Amino acid sequence: MNAPMKPADLPPRRTPPRRQKVGLAKINLSHGSGGKAMRDLIDDVFLGSFDNPALAPLEDQARFDLAALTAEGDRLAFTTDSYVVDPLVFPGGDIGTLAVCGTVNDLAVSGAKPLYLSCGAIIEEGFPVEDLRRIAASMRRAADAAGVAIVTGDTKVVQRGAADKLFINTAGVGVIRAGLDIAARRAAPGDAILVNGLLGDHGAAILNARGDLALETPVDSDCRPLNGLIDAILAACPEVHCLRDATRGGLATVLNEFAEAAGVSIELEESRLPLREAVKGFCEILGLDPLYLANEGKLVLVLPEPQAAAALEAMRAHPDGRDAAVVGRVTDGPARRVIMSTLFGGQRVVDMLVGDQLPRIC
Repeated sequence: MNAPMKPADLPPRRTPPRRQKVGLAKINLSHGSGGKAMRDLIDDVFLGSFDNPALAPLEDQARFDLAALTAEGDRLAFTTDSYVVDPLVFPGGDIGTLAVCGTVNDLAVSGAKPLYLSCGAIIEEGFPVEDLRRIAASMRRAADAAGVAIVTGDTKVVQRGAADKLFINTAGVGVIRAGLDIAARRAAPGDAILVNGLLGDHGAAILNARGDLALETPVDSDCRPLNGLIDAILAACPEVHCLRDATRGGLATVLNEFAEAAGVSIELEESRLPLREAVKGFCEILGLDPLYLANEGKLVLVLPEPQAAAALEAMRAHPDGRDAAVVGRVTDGPARRVIMSTLFGGQRVVDMLVGDQLPRIC
């Protein structure tokens, strides 16, 4: 088999839509049996949405030309994540968009160029086939936006009640560009801490979609791929020390991970945190701390303070960083501690999240 093209080289899909081979309205156990019903489901829903040269042979693995990979960098990055969000569809996205963006972002924050993803789907018996088609189409759109290809996968169907509608696992492979060393251990006193925009939107959107709170001003999830923004940051400031996407556990958890790994102190300025007024009100009503709210399109950036202005300019020039802000700094204070200067002139310790503010958020 010829080596597959890199995702950036993959032509847009121009073939007419495949004929729908699954005539039933709902998934049944035969769709996970390994026989014709399963092949029809894969061909109809997944191959029909993800179609690309690496996936088309439907082998048990995707195959890549090593020379094409090493041309992109000198190390591989590999990650995996599972998505169990409830509800499956929410303002600003769905479980498919979330699965692609989450894995792309986990690769990109290492300085890697994301290239290939897998898709593993665990489907509950009785799940509507049309809903599965829509979610697969969302995954294709998100992959196209990120410039990656979904090249292999797996489908399992479980009995009614053995899973909650649909779970998705995505694994991803990317190539880290030569010369980059981005890691939590590199945070150093004198570094500035930046975020690329409004915090907590995903957590607020999910809870509102569950019907637990009727916000007067609906909030959309910030779910999006961040590799384009990270490319712009690295072009302007190649000396980035740390990058992390602030998903479950939010900004507070990421900063505690940095402080622990590097043995440093981190100071936050509450007045500088970019928060939507609707999210502030949402947190006040429910007694939640926005520092711990989940995000799916927000990164935390640590780099030498002299480069902060250039990084901020690069972020604000990109659509995914218009509301970027400097929110704190790394100091040589008490090691492995995050402290926030509050709006009232005091200080408080920001601990690692204990428990889960909002379950099944991603």
